[in-house]
Amino acid sequence: MCARCLAAPAPMAAEYFCVTCRTPFQNRFPLDESGRCRLCRTGARGFDSAYCFGAYEGTLRELIHLFKYRRMKPLARTLSIYLMSALPRDQRFDVVVPMPLHWRRQWRRGFNQSELLASRIARSCGIPLKNAVRRIRSTETQAGLSNAKRRENVAGAFRMRHRRAVQGRRVLLIDDVMTTGATASACALALKRGGAKSVTLLALARVDRRLFEPANEKLKAFSRTTEVA
Repeated sequence: MCARCLAAPAPMAAEYFCVTCRTPFQNRFPLDESGRCRLCRTGARGFDSAYCFGAYEGTLRELIHLFKYRRMKPLARTLSIYLMSALPRDQRFDVVVPMPLHWRRQWRRGFNQSELLASRIARSCGIPLKNAVRRIRSTETQAGLSNAKRRENVAGAFRMRHRRAVQGRRVLLIDDVMTTGATASACALALKRGGAKSVTLLALARVDRRLFEPANEKLKAFSRTTEVA
């Protein structure tokens, strides 16, 4: 990859964000007086807060695909720099946890892309990396499902491996792509049940759903390529 391509991705920009999950909106009407979206108001999010670098489109999407599917592991260095830039300077964490893959998917791919990113984030923050959660169920694709169905699909898909690693600690959960946040929420809930004091999601990219109409068939086709592993 040339330096020009590596420098091309830009942070996601929006005038209105949910203060908790950082979902971008076209106007302020989905947000309450404190700036939270409906899912955060109703407690449907398993994580306490979320940060993402950019939109899952253009050059950033291409870089993620090269890293994830073409096995260009050296891209982890550049992508982790993007991740760190999305994390507020005043945030403090005790442990970094990568989003786990089901063993069959990891065996086919040969590595867990989130773990490669998480290892660099852990070194940058000076805190330990722990594979504290495992994925015990290979879930069906989330494409075309409603938010409620997505949450139902991943419910119970994660189980704690090392409770002592997260008990009473502030966890930074690392993922590559966030679509609706249902998978990250399910993983965060498992960490909370394991005793985590708080769980913050840090993702490289998120699907910007402002770009699509809900009934648009292009959204369904696009979503099939954005499912979080």
